Amino acid sequence: MSDQQAPFIPSSPDPEPIRPPRARVFRNPGFPRLFSAQFVSSLGDWTGLFAILAIASKVSTSGTGIGLVMVARMLPGLVLAPVGGVLLDRWNRKTVMVSCDIGRAALLLVLPFWDNLYGLIVISFLIEVLTLMWGPAKDASVPNVVKDPDQLAAANSLGLGAAYGTFPLGAAFFAILAAVSKWLGEIHYLGRFRQPELLPIWVDALTFLLSALLISGLRLDESERGPIKRVSASQTWKDIVDGLRFMRSNPLVRGVMIGLAGGIIGGGMIVPLGPLFARDVLGGGSSAFGLLLTALGVGAAIGVVALLALQRRVPREAVFTAAVVATGVAIIGAGSVSSLLPAILLVAVVGAAAGCAYITGFTVMQERVGDDMRGRIFSALYTVVRFCLLLSLTIGPFVSSGLGSLSNALTNGSVRLGSVHLSLPGPRLALWFGGAVTILSGIGARRRMRMTERFDVPKP
Repeated sequence: MSDQQAPFIPSSPDPEPIRPPRARVFRNPGFPRLFSAQFVSSLGDWTGLFAILAIASKVSTSGTGIGLVMVARMLPGLVLAPVGGVLLDRWNRKTVMVSCDIGRAALLLVLPFWDNLYGLIVISFLIEVLTLMWGPAKDASVPNVVKDPDQLAAANSLGLGAAYGTFPLGAAFFAILAAVSKWLGEIHYLGRFRQPELLPIWVDALTFLLSALLISGLRLDESERGPIKRVSASQTWKDIVDGLRFMRSNPLVRGVMIGLAGGIIGGGMIVPLGPLFARDVLGGGSSAFGLLLTALGVGAAIGVVALLALQRRVPREAVFTAAVVATGVAIIGAGSVSSLLPAILLVAVVGAAAGCAYITGFTVMQERVGDDMRGRIFSALYTVVRFCLLLSLTIGPFVSSGLGSLSNALTNGSVRLGSVHLSLPGPRLALWFGGAVTILSGIGARRRMRMTERFDVPKP
């Protein structure tokens, strides 16, 4: 061996470890605060909703009270969204979110002292108005926090998990707090807590205050919108008209809204029809329905993970429309089977495709709509989502009943296809109908989105 030493070759630095997209998105300054605020706010919102519905069932002698409270929660999105969208495009969105959180906390603190049906309706309506301002402001602000477009899908998937994944947590949180409140009420000086809804409502108020504190420390770069403009009645009307004209003339925006609307109408029918489908078609009961709902949630989670893995390889517009069509096909497939296991698998596919469609639709909007128009577009999108969800939950049982009666009148409730005897109960036909609506909406969305490869947002 030679005494001459080999030249020193410095070793290359270790490459940066590959992190999953959802881990990388937390490296954006401000996103941990925004996500934490949404998680806390959503947890409180679900907890408060359960408490308000519990109070409504007490102060009303029938289900009318609960129905009126739910109408009060849905109505603002149908009548106030255009004005709210204009205000979001003119006001500082960080200020809007902090103010809405503080307003919701104040309303909840007042609620225990105004616990009659009229008070519940008024407070529910006002809370929903503030929620409909907070949600679009948050979604319109995500691109200002997450600068990398490749991370928008990850941010939206986390936001979707925070918004809806906290539903079971909110239910458990309400049950625990209600039990603690009842226990505190047994103490001599804390008799007020005998009302089990009191502690959940006040804790809900604290979650909104915590959300306001988190948002207040958030830095939002809104320079793209230019200086904040003064709000006037004439200019507000002009901005509403401009927003509607933009939505009508922009094929990409119309395509996303059509796809989400049809997908929610079709996919949403699974929830009200699930118990009937499990009983009349699968021959099961509540446990079978629970398994179907579990499969829907697990499928949505799998779909989100798959989307994050494929988002850089496939154009988002193609993913969106394909996911909407796949949702419809899976709904029809789930409605066609008669045993539990294939139904569970197909419902999981429904959840996966629907989750992909929902997140991709929001991501496309965030990428392609300018900051000066984003508030109006997301307010309109929220209105479409909430209205179509309400419509699917409402008309699903009626569609099932009507189609079931028609099937009994025309085919005696079944048909024979060769050697196969296929029953045609109302829930199966309603799911086929919902799947067909979803497929047609996906095809319609694709036709409109093909009209443009990229669009420029008109500047006012």
